[in-house]
Amino acid sequence: MTRSEFAELRYAVGQLRQSIGVLRDHYGDASPVRRLENDLERLVIDAEELEQSPPPEVRRQAQDVIYVPDSKSDEAAWMGAQDEGLGFHSRPRTT
Repeated sequence: MTRSEFAELRYAVGQLRQSIGVLRDHYGDASPVRRLENDLERLVIDAEELEQSPPPEVRRQAQDVIYVPDSKSDEAAWMGAQDEGLGFHSRPRTT
């Protein structure tokens, strides 16, 4: 990570700290608020450790691009397939 990326991380952690402070003001010493504060402190510790002694970076290999043609596919391949989530194709349309 670059210096600016670590700076962005510190800024985001600061914003999170503010938000949890607002929750503390609103909900007091509730268990979920205490857990969020604990999680935040763990995040701060881990972020500082990562910044001070970062592990080796993982180099990702470029993935092959898969070309999907724009031509119309064989609709017979989809006969009987479930169309859940695609709209109401199997139901009569209402106006």
